[in-house]
Amino acid sequence: MEIVMSIVAGVLFMAGTYLVLSKNMIRIIVGTSVISHGAHLLLLTMAGLKTGAPPLLGLEASNYTDPLPQALILTAIVISFGVTSFFLVLGYRAYKVTGTDDTDGLRGPDAHD
Repeated sequence: MEIVMSIVAGVLFMAGTYLVLSKNMIRIIVGTSVISHGAHLLLLTMAGLKTGAPPLLGLEASNYTDPLPQALILTAIVISFGVTSFFLVLGYRAYKVTGTDDTDGLRGPDAHD
């Protein structure tokens, strides 16, 4: 199962990198979100997919699951949500000021290649 999860994380990284390299601001924002989801999946896969009882004091079990990777991923999800919302507000403000969401149009009217 770890092989499948690693392949899915790689596909998410690949798709996110493709989206980040585009010129559309919305695609860049979605690409960073997809890359963060790939990182969450990679953290979960690196921790190992184990089955066992929850780590509670009252339970008598032979093996327990490790709660640390789940806590790290939950924290990373909250941080990526905050960063994505900041990127959305920043992109909306840039669109309102410049009138375009193309990254070449954000350079200004006098910037020529």
